[in-house]
Amino acid sequence: MNILHEAKKVIMAEAEAVAALADRLDSSFEQSVKMILASKGRVVLSGMGKSGLIGQKISSTMASTGTPAFFLHPAEGIHGDLGMIMSGDVVIGISNSGETEELLRILPVIKRLGAGLIAMSGNQDSNLARSADIFLDVSVKEEACPLGLAPTSSTTATLAMGDALAVALLMERGFKAEDFAIFHPGGALGKKLLLRVEDLMHCGDAIPLVGEDVLMKEALFVITSKGLGVAGVTDSQGCLKGVITDGDLRRCLEKGLDILNISAGSMMHLHPKRILKRELAAAALQLMERHSITTLFAFKNEHDHVPCGIIHLHDILKAGIA
Repeated sequence: MNILHEAKKVIMAEAEAVAALADRLDSSFEQSVKMILASKGRVVLSGMGKSGLIGQKISSTMASTGTPAFFLHPAEGIHGDLGMIMSGDVVIGISNSGETEELLRILPVIKRLGAGLIAMSGNQDSNLARSADIFLDVSVKEEACPLGLAPTSSTTATLAMGDALAVALLMERGFKAEDFAIFHPGGALGKKLLLRVEDLMHCGDAIPLVGEDVLMKEALFVITSKGLGVAGVTDSQGCLKGVITDGDLRRCLEKGLDILNISAGSMMHLHPKRILKRELAAAALQLMERHSITTLFAFKNEHDHVPCGIIHLHDILKAGIA
């Protein structure tokens, strides 16, 4: 047996099963989306065995993309967990055969509770399909398993149908990346989309600032004491005019220049890069990388020239944004 050849056959079989779904999508899919959108409750996924595992993944995808959803194990359902279903919920029952005993046993209660029922099955003549308000056809020509026994193509097709539902609902709800981040605050994506400059910046006395007439020996003290490797140079109104970095100091010392008795204004770089405090910290990181700098002075609005904070590259990396 050629291992790679057999593996490719499995992948191609499953790819064909998923592709075939696209041609079979019809008004039933649209009705399913509309039913869920009109629902005042949650989406409840239910299925046994491999179908149950697929249902868990679909419920998780829906929940993280703006559609409240959870998984109900049908065997647990007939022993009390049906109390989790309320009037106004929409139940998606998953069974390739449409004849899974545990799932069929909870259907009368689902109807009695006033929940909608969508059948996701490979058998349109099954009891599950006939009992449902809407039938979604996830049938496949054949399983990728050479014995035709292990759920392979059928579970992949069902998962793809679930993803299609979740994404269609996401689009209809106008769900945005910022909304996604709210449900993922602990992950790297959540940090990138939630943390803003104002959450990480140094404020108040921690901002390294010196007047433009101040001698460099005083500016040097500010740069070292604040520990950010930079000092902002301001005019008499407190407006930022330029910056001096510890790198500037090193380069001048290497040239043998007497920098201690000259003014900060004569050494500063004009037009320093700036960022608004409401901007994402990820945007600050991109700006730093683009200009090969490690700090940015932050401002309240576009027209403000008095800095309200400063953010350092290390602050961003420490927060887990990279």
